[in-house]
Amino acid sequence: MNTSNVQEIVDYLKHQDYSLAVRRTLDTCLDTGDEEIIKESVQWSRTYSTRKEEKQLPPHFTERATEILSRAAAMQSTAIAEKKPLLKAGNISKNYKRGNFSLKPISLSLRTGDVLGVVGENGNGKTTLLRCLAGQLSIDAGEVKYQLLNNPGYYEIKNHIAFIPQRIPRWYGLLKDNLHFSASIAGVYGAQNDLMVDFMLERLGLTTYAHLTWNQISSGYRTRFEIARILLQKPKLLILDEPLANLDINAQQTILSDLIFMAKGLHNPMGIILSSQQLHEVEKVADTVIFIKQGNCVYSSNDREKTITSNAVEFETTAERDMVQQLLGRDKAGIQYNGGFYTAVSSAYTAQEMIAILVQAGIPLTYFRDITYSTKRFF
Repeated sequence: MNTSNVQEIVDYLKHQDYSLAVRRTLDTCLDTGDEEIIKESVQWSRTYSTRKEEKQLPPHFTERATEILSRAAAMQSTAIAEKKPLLKAGNISKNYKRGNFSLKPISLSLRTGDVLGVVGENGNGKTTLLRCLAGQLSIDAGEVKYQLLNNPGYYEIKNHIAFIPQRIPRWYGLLKDNLHFSASIAGVYGAQNDLMVDFMLERLGLTTYAHLTWNQISSGYRTRFEIARILLQKPKLLILDEPLANLDINAQQTILSDLIFMAKGLHNPMGIILSSQQLHEVEKVADTVIFIKQGNCVYSSNDREKTITSNAVEFETTAERDMVQQLLGRDKAGIQYNGGFYTAVSSAYTAQEMIAILVQAGIPLTYFRDITYSTKRFF
């Protein structure tokens, strides 16, 4: 933890970004490792979550936040979560005898605190790659090294890596009881078990659902539960297959950004690999993005300067295509139309220059985005 985190939270409070301030305060207190201040932060958070729907702050909310943050800052450690090599895959491939599909050789690496995004259309090999990296599928060629494990066997890998599939496995009993059980499997007992379960319930917005069953909560909250359950076990590598699929649009970016923040914290620094078709959201948070098409890794953001030789912009307009093409010049830019948006590709112009030409000509634009280094241009 560092003072910059505390100052950011103070700024969130100042600008009334209360929900974000609460989540970051919880994370900051967790990083202190002090059980008393973690407990106080959970109790303070509950005063907000119980009144959030009323759009009314509890009494002395900001003053209490300032007090908790001041104490957390006094306990702060000058330590920084060290980035350690986690996983290295060298030319791994997988062939299926049935279905005529194969995952072509792919190489990648990951450190603690890093986020790797795997994108591509359905049926192109994303889940196969993730399951190979998680040790759930055997590979036909290449090698996967789990660099924090000396002699990795099945059980060591399973305890080292957490895999969350798109379809969450059904569980029985009460949500909270399942979290207590998960924490106990990780060796957390007694009062500490109670504290960490309460923390995860509050941190992932599950407190009001604690005494409900599988049938009583939505698919989005089942995903939140699974994340809470996994985080209680403190994995070093978290692999998520389409984690955004069951979340509403407001929760998607919140969950992603929160996971990334926690992965880089002191409590349990870990690496994250996630697959998704939500390109914008993944590209905002991932350190590296790879695009898989028909089992091939056709693009990696680590090699983007070598791969990308032209600039691209995506935009929406009511103007005629011929007019747009004439403005940009047929010899300087190519125009594609996918039925919803135009994509202009050019080696002569930057993305900003193409937009400027259209704006200066009075072309109405309802949306535009520089996709020069986005995987969107490969779809």
